[in-house]
Amino acid sequence: MSLTKDLVTRALTTVDDDGGSDLVTGGALQWVSACDSYATVKLNLAEGTDQTTMVHIAGEADRAIRRAASRDSIGVTRLTFQFVDQQGETVFTVGGDEAADTDARPAAAPAGSSPDAGPADKGAGGNALPGVKHVIAVGAGKGGVGKSTVAVNLAVGLARAGHAVGLLDGDIYGPSLPTLLGLDSLEQEVVAGELQPHNVHGVRAITLGKMVEADKPLIWRGPMAHGAFNQLVTRTRWGDLDYLIIDLPPGTGDVPLTMAQTLKLTGAVIVCTPQKVAQDDAVRAVRMFQQLNVEVLGVVENMSFFVGDDGKSYDIFGRGGAEQMAQRLGLPFLGAVPITMALRANGDAGTPTGNFEAASAGGEALPTSLENLVRNLESQVTLASLKQGKTTPTLTIS
Repeated sequence: MSLTKDLVTRALTTVDDDGGSDLVTGGALQWVSACDSYATVKLNLAEGTDQTTMVHIAGEADRAIRRAASRDSIGVTRLTFQFVDQQGETVFTVGGDEAADTDARPAAAPAGSSPDAGPADKGAGGNALPGVKHVIAVGAGKGGVGKSTVAVNLAVGLARAGHAVGLLDGDIYGPSLPTLLGLDSLEQEVVAGELQPHNVHGVRAITLGKMVEADKPLIWRGPMAHGAFNQLVTRTRWGDLDYLIIDLPPGTGDVPLTMAQTLKLTGAVIVCTPQKVAQDDAVRAVRMFQQLNVEVLGVVENMSFFVGDDGKSYDIFGRGGAEQMAQRLGLPFLGAVPITMALRANGDAGTPTGNFEAASAGGEALPTSLENLVRNLESQVTLASLKQGKTTPTLTIS
């Protein structure tokens, strides 16, 4: 059995709101998000409530929820309590595994966010993953453009270039990594309450697809998607990484917003196919990241051309369309990735490293395009880091 909103809400009716009523009847409870053994609770207490009181109330609420869950033989991994002000912006967050008061921290809303943008554990400019140098989101305005394929090959390519790389399947509604990375035979391990990433193809990968039934649809509202994404990011033992690549769901919904609020991103990569219908949606994705103050590192034209068994190239979707879009928007063009029989076969087999070797990639076209893509991304990350003050230029005299 799993935690439910109803169970959490009932438990909170037994907790004093420090104003003579309980958290539910007194109106302090704003919303509850519950998924499996995790739950997030948003509370709005009386104006002027100090952080000591917040920690105390969170501790009482934590114990009440765990008692109620225990009566129904439900396990609890983590409970998070977000305290918001009268405008709905998060001012303090308490979370922990065994007791709520083991991990209390203030939370700042992201710069430029609106009051209804939702809660954030760290806020823009915070650093929920101090061991990760660069966090890069791979997004698209629409589905079916090969975003997950590009994200996987970017991660593998960066790892082949000598970087320590993590890959997060943030597409919680349609996780693709179990297939693309060949994870079917692997079990998800949890050690000391932390998810252990799968070490495959030189990459540390985590996906919700290994935690739910393969054919189970995830019919989630925004708060549940928010909670699930947060848990995947913050409850995974990533270790030290040069890059964390995040494969986002298509569109401009809850998950990209949660990511921008929770993590300090180096930037985003937009994946687009050449035809205009894909460009229209890709422009919306670009504008979303710009509105969230996330730098767009560049555009990738996927399915740019088809390479047949005869070695000839065919411009099925109108080669160059995404590159022209990037030029119009003043964005870097990172490269074009062709469609090949080998790319499809290696994706279905879960062997992405095969895309980087001519013998298993159907020739030189695919490895060359992917290696060019990785080099261009490295260059754009360096430039973005200089602008963001993460690195300083060096001068070598020989």
